[in-house]
Amino acid sequence: MVNTDNARLKEMTHNALRIVAGFLFSLHGAQKLFGALGGNQVESLMGLRGMAGILEFFGGLLIMVGLFTRPVAFLVSGQMAVAYFMVHLPQGFWPIMNGGELAAFYSFTWLFFFAHGPGDFSLDGMRARQKAAM
Repeated sequence: MVNTDNARLKEMTHNALRIVAGFLFSLHGAQKLFGALGGNQVESLMGLRGMAGILEFFGGLLIMVGLFTRPVAFLVSGQMAVAYFMVHLPQGFWPIMNGGELAAFYSFTWLFFFAHGPGDFSLDGMRARQKAAM
């Protein structure tokens, strides 16, 4: 059986989740901003969908590399909560039935990174180590 109290395993999986989730989140923004990957490009960046595309694409990339992770995670967690309540909840209560499970999952994933930070294998972690060494 695997020792799940292993600090190195916890750090590796923490960083892996941040990197993969950030990358996948940025793809949603790419769909909106650029019409890439089967998406529909927004007509205006100033509308809700355009702003969502900006937050998802650039926020996902920042989280992926672990730069300004806590404030970005807080912002996109809120964005996903708003998306859930504005788009999905009016279509029914249960997330699996209203299509909102991904928005809810991302919202709580980003809330986790807001609370726990990016992990050591991140630009934020590197900046903290450099600051501590001074």
